Amino acid sequence: MTERDLSASFVANSVNEQLYLGIEIGGTKLQVVLGNDHAAILDRRRFAVDPGAGSAGIQNQIAQALADFLRHHRISGVGIGFGGPVDWRTGKICRSYHVEGWTGFAIGSWMEDIARVPVRVDNDANTAALAEALRGAGDGHDPVFYITLGSGVGGGLVSGGAIWHGAIPGESEIGHLRLDKGGTIVEARCSGWSVDKRIRAEIAAQPDSKLAQLVGATAGSEAKHMRKAVESNDPLAIRILEETADDLAFAISHVTHLMHPEVIVLGGGLSLTGEALRQRVERNVGKYLMDAFLPGPKISLASLGEDVVPVGALLLAKQSKDSE
Repeated sequence: MTERDLSASFVANSVNEQLYLGIEIGGTKLQVVLGNDHAAILDRRRFAVDPGAGSAGIQNQIAQALADFLRHHRISGVGIGFGGPVDWRTGKICRSYHVEGWTGFAIGSWMEDIARVPVRVDNDANTAALAEALRGAGDGHDPVFYITLGSGVGGGLVSGGAIWHGAIPGESEIGHLRLDKGGTIVEARCSGWSVDKRIRAEIAAQPDSKLAQLVGATAGSEAKHMRKAVESNDPLAIRILEETADDLAFAISHVTHLMHPEVIVLGGGLSLTGEALRQRVERNVGKYLMDAFLPGPKISLASLGEDVVPVGALLLAKQSKDSE
């Protein structure tokens, strides 16, 4: 049964259930999903983003998906998770680091004008944090801190079932925590691009390593080979992972001392290294914590995969409707 079939079946059997749209706007991918009160995805539209078409191209894709859904369903709210800084109070985009034309765009008002329902907007890290806290690996814990280890490193704190926002423009920017007084930040050590860069340098010096063999002549996304190399007991891959996990654990110690989350969820591409990463981070956190906080927060791997931002956006939509 397809997601479209599931949607039709669900609506037929649950006519009183309210439906929502969740939108993920990234630099390469756009997802528009239909979901219910429980943030279960019932139907989905995926689009590849053409950076050359700018923000107008993405707006056209969203309008197309919205029109398609509205032909068959009545929706009660819309949530948007945007891949870049936003002013969550006004629904305005500050900027995009991937697609031109978003700076200053009032996406919340634009969406309300065409959907005629309440709209809530947040950045994608916060949106993902909400999803993992309420429907993913953080379910049953409070507070929950989420870290996305992707092309950059982002974070989000969820407490009492809601995203914690600092004073504008503050957010939980764990990627910009400094690891030393010289200015080295977490993103420079623990992001996907930084680990890719390090792997390229290391395998050039150790071309006979298992990691080098797995990477081969293909450039880009070298970190995706880390899991298999570590499972093969490759000393180079294990060393890189140990040092990356230690840097991340040091950053997490600051989060713990300031916010003391019950669980910290690791998401993003680098988290696909799996248990090898999670165990090392959890083991290393304790050596950086004050004794009173030992053994430290539970460290979990994100569980929602590519659904994390759309599910979070559905939760935002419901919260927006509930706050009316």
